Amino acid sequence: MAKLSTSRQKALLRKYALNVKYFMMLVSITVIVYALPKQAKFGYEYEKGRIWNQKDLISPYNFAILKTNQEIEADQKAALATVTPVYQHNNDVATQLMDGFKNDLEVKWHTAGISDRYKPKYLQTGLDLLKYVYNIGVLKPNAKYQQKGNNYPVTILDNNVATEKNTSDIFTREKAISYCDNAIGKVPGLDKAFLLNLVQDRLQTNLVYDAKLTERMEQEVTENLSITQGMVQKGDIIIGKGSVINDEVYQKLASYKKAFEDNARINGDHKLVLFGQFLLVGIAITLLMVFLYLFRRDIFDDNRLVSLILLVITAMLATLSLALKMQLPNLYYIPYCIVPIIIRILFDTRLALNIHLLVVLIAGFFVPNSFEFAFFEITAGMVSIYSIKNLIRREQFLISALIITFTYFVAFLGISLIREGSITTIDWMDFIPFAVSVMLTLLAYPLIYAFEKVFAITSDITLIELTNTNAQLLREMAFSAPGTFQHSLQVANLAENAIFAIGGNALLVRAGALYHDIGKMENPLFFIENQISGFNPHDKLPYEESAQIIIRHVSKGIEMARKANLPEIVIDFIRTHHGNTRVDYFYQSFLKNFPEKFINENIFRYPGPIPFSKEAGVLMLADSVEAASRSLKEPDEESIGILVDRIVKYKLDQNQLKDSNITLKDIETIKEIFKRMLMSIYHVRIDY
Repeated sequence: MAKLSTSRQKALLRKYALNVKYFMMLVSITVIVYALPKQAKFGYEYEKGRIWNQKDLISPYNFAILKTNQEIEADQKAALATVTPVYQHNNDVATQLMDGFKNDLEVKWHTAGISDRYKPKYLQTGLDLLKYVYNIGVLKPNAKYQQKGNNYPVTILDNNVATEKNTSDIFTREKAISYCDNAIGKVPGLDKAFLLNLVQDRLQTNLVYDAKLTERMEQEVTENLSITQGMVQKGDIIIGKGSVINDEVYQKLASYKKAFEDNARINGDHKLVLFGQFLLVGIAITLLMVFLYLFRRDIFDDNRLVSLILLVITAMLATLSLALKMQLPNLYYIPYCIVPIIIRILFDTRLALNIHLLVVLIAGFFVPNSFEFAFFEITAGMVSIYSIKNLIRREQFLISALIITFTYFVAFLGISLIREGSITTIDWMDFIPFAVSVMLTLLAYPLIYAFEKVFAITSDITLIELTNTNAQLLREMAFSAPGTFQHSLQVANLAENAIFAIGGNALLVRAGALYHDIGKMENPLFFIENQISGFNPHDKLPYEESAQIIIRHVSKGIEMARKANLPEIVIDFIRTHHGNTRVDYFYQSFLKNFPEKFINENIFRYPGPIPFSKEAGVLMLADSVEAASRSLKEPDEESIGILVDRIVKYKLDQNQLKDSNITLKDIETIKEIFKRMLMSIYHVRIDY
């Protein structure tokens, strides 16, 4: 089977890109719908203390009113109190230990120094004591049942015959020893210490706690408890319009919801529920695609970026579904704000907000108290986006986390006050899930790094690292081409200030400016800013060759950048910072010295392309203006103004900015900033 070439594969991907997009959408919708709980959605939201503003709610069928968890726990506690622990009476223990007593007496009698005529008396007294003790029983107290006192009722099973007793009427080993001590002391003519030592060695528990049987009895008691307390008949009004949802009504509504879901689970059509979920999720994903098509066509056309967005959305909703299936104690443990943070850093604010709203809206159909959930998460998501609008320091993640926590707290306090009407009854422990959620949101940092590597995206965090002048390529340039390095720094300052004024990614422009001339490191002395000894190697070369050396710094820069794994978005600045302009100095010199010769102008022209973004266009202007300003013999306000106007006009005349989305108003702003900054650089005083 023939193998497709790389170019053929790319062509096929472009041809079927739309079909691939549709397929990814379908897969995402299917995975989300598959993960979501398959149950009918109860059509009412309710909270204790609120007014029922909807029409009278009439029961469509009979249903039982469920007890509250507190009532069920109280019933269970009362039922368990009626169950006494079960002890098994082991008759074999008494027989074995009494035989052991006889043997002990025989062995130790010869060393006791007591007359043999007293031996029967010792034997009979000891056996009587042991028999009496074991008939009553010896047990080891169980701390579980001593919470209300040392003694507690028990059930004694002797050959499957149950007898109810209290531990106060039964021996423990200590009580048995004390009893024997007193009893022996009342018998005259006996060596008390000798006999007591023999008896207590044979005192052990013969009443054994039967944990399994006791637990089974407790389980039977709790299982037989009723979890309902009355009925609501068909046609009864559950709650009337304008009524307050008190504890009783709240429990009726909760019971009605449970009955509704059980009825839908038994009698409802699961296929229709599935189809309904498919429609809802499908609408949300389609709206996202429409947004991308209308407002972020660059992302819409890149299936790699679309797949990343769908992956983030699907993963978050799948996490929510898993939490619902696992019956997580509180769904606010889930870090919902991680989605808008990731999308904001990798893309932009509008897309982050749009995606966050869609995720919350879908989730709202499957979480309890949908409105409160939406309020909590939408406000927190908006704050998370706003708090990292310009990410230039890593500590902004921590600052953002604190702001999100404060937002959650304010929302929690407000909703709690509305619900409770009192600050003293607020359960502050309920805020813990929100705090945990914010801490988990910090996982966005490593996730962003992973997404960057997998999907080849450049975030502001990466740009911050690239603009560090201690980066390897920049350090090499500072050493091998110091003039070019200083030029790049000045261009970065000019371009960054200009793009900040007209609107754009200042951090991206700075990164592009610092790396745009790295190709000059191949032959640094062929560029005038690095010639410090007055020697110019171009003096010995033909004009065509000199032009090619100058032009080659673009292709060499691209090669070096890719070898250093610089992002393509930064490499684009290297590729476009000269557009397809001519190297005019060598071109004009050739025409002046060889007017009769025909020359291919493309030899003196950069390969392009021209800048295709606002940031790249600003960099082109900053690069040309800064380089030309170095040729000014007496820089003053007038000469700098003329220079900037001339260079900008030249770029416009050469159609270098037609694809850069820069307006005429932006051009005027850029020129004013360049003039002001160049005068500051050359210490030009303004007459006033």
